Amino acid sequence: METSEAGIAALEAEEGVVLKAYRCPAGRWTIGAGLTAASGVVTPKAGMTITRSAATDLLTRALRQNYEPAVMKAMPAPRQHEFDAGVSFHFNTGAIGRATWVKRWRARAAKADIRAGLLMWNKGGGKVLPGLTARREREAELLLEGNYPVHFNTRPQPPASEWARWGLTVSSPEIAAIRDGFRLAGYDPGASTVAVRADAVRKFQADHGLTVDGIIGRATLSTLQRRNDARKGAAKAAATSAPAAAPAMIELPPDLNWVGPVIWSGLAIYALSLAWRYRDVIAAKIDRHLPRLAAKLRSF
Repeated sequence: METSEAGIAALEAEEGVVLKAYRCPAGRWTIGAGLTAASGVVTPKAGMTITRSAATDLLTRALRQNYEPAVMKAMPAPRQHEFDAGVSFHFNTGAIGRATWVKRWRARAAKADIRAGLLMWNKGGGKVLPGLTARREREAELLLEGNYPVHFNTRPQPPASEWARWGLTVSSPEIAAIRDGFRLAGYDPGASTVAVRADAVRKFQADHGLTVDGIIGRATLSTLQRRNDARKGAAKAAATSAPAAAPAMIELPPDLNWVGPVIWSGLAIYALSLAWRYRDVIAAKIDRHLPRLAAKLRSF
């Protein structure tokens, strides 16, 4: 069985489709509906662009190759909407082979029990994420009732002239976190509690080599997360270096004189690895004054 057109459309709406390569939060080059080189169907690189139809074709190929066989194995003889729901879940979690809700589905358990098992998959980093909770609800509706989402983002879109548009479905807590993320990165999100200023989003996109469209989609959010992860990493490095300076200020016994240099060497290595991991963030910061170096850092 293959994912239906409606199933692919629903999955694209969940993942977001980005037509210019960007780095995911982990730093991997990504394009289309969240496809990295690990997909086996595309090798995203800096500056790479694709068409909308090519993005759907790549996603379809990735599903055929990497996801649909596992779903068919875990969910024998599914109806089309059940299969599409399983593919969406597996694409997001990679856990179709061990999820409790799948075992309940195979045993033809009560719908309420299957739904409860599916809704348990709503955590990231040990925390319940509103976005994942909403996604699991949509997948449960598709799996159990055959209801394909028509339009996810029911939140009224702000006027395009002043406020950025949402390219993905986001909850109120997520909007608050996104606004804080832009503020911490140095981009004023504006006074609204439900939107972000379009000029701030466009400036952020331009600074980070993204498509400048004023739409807060997957690429913009992934880059924003990397920007703020880099800030947290730098703060952690600074906090770690303060106590580490103690051996240099204390007169150590001769047989322990090696302690200080080893600690400082370790800190230097950590700082260099942090800089390399977030070289795209550094590129955004130096682009105005060192554009060639910034372009070089983005190319890796």
